[in-house]
Amino acid sequence: MLRLTRHGVREMVVGSIVLFVLGIGLSWIWRPLGLLVVPIYIWLFAFFRDPERPIPADSGLLVSPADGLVSDITEVEHDQWIGGPAVRVGIFLSVFNVHVNRSPCDGRVLNVQYKKGKFVNAMRHGDASSENESNTIVLSLSGNEPAIIVKQIVGLIARRIICTAAVGDVIGRGERIGMIKFGSRTELTIDKKLQPVVQVKVGQTVRGAADVIAIIAPPAGAQRLHAEVQAHQRDHKASELAPGQIEPGEIQPAPLAPGAIPRNAQESAEISAIPNVASQLASGESLA
Repeated sequence: MLRLTRHGVREMVVGSIVLFVLGIGLSWIWRPLGLLVVPIYIWLFAFFRDPERPIPADSGLLVSPADGLVSDITEVEHDQWIGGPAVRVGIFLSVFNVHVNRSPCDGRVLNVQYKKGKFVNAMRHGDASSENESNTIVLSLSGNEPAIIVKQIVGLIARRIICTAAVGDVIGRGERIGMIKFGSRTELTIDKKLQPVVQVKVGQTVRGAADVIAIIAPPAGAQRLHAEVQAHQRDHKASELAPGQIEPGEIQPAPLAPGAIPRNAQESAEISAIPNVASQLASGESLA
């Protein structure tokens, strides 16, 4: 089943109503004309698709923050957020790409800054990066030192940026962090101190959360943050389970047989109840 992002509910509902009315109107003119809205209807829902992706597990990998085409790879002498040299990879998202943004790595959000600006064509990466409306997410891999930057940039058609990451959040590699609606650009900037080795080329198509953009040397303390991310994800999964529900893959312990050695307090309680059952059977009492 096609998974859809919650960020597109309003557009899908309004768009469906408009297309339905338009289709009825065209059908009154000539019945086959009503079919003209079908491709638009399919595209509308396809635009807001949010597929699950296999996420690489190695801590030294940075995955793509977006689906799209690698439009440029730039050596930056001085990045204002990192405070030193960096490598920037730009990804252009057409109206046919998935537009959900993902975190490239495990990290702590140090800063989120929204900037108003123009709506220059996102394919003109130089102008779009500096002049367009954008949202910048600053991530740390260890401590409070900026290391990874994800920048959401609107394009000629895109008019709205959604960011779900907040300062202080601990986010995992491949985790959803927002969306840009209707054509845009996403940039991944990497601190040169991490010794990044870019794994993609200009013109290459990438998938968010699944394809590796670069390999880095994780800083000291990155494993500690990774453990924190895993604990956060376990807590999040546990909060989504109904009372008494078993997490997928978890095995429900079977009752102990008489004479078995208990391994914990719960099993001790089960064993202590066995003699009472046996005495009831011997006296002919009902167990109901």
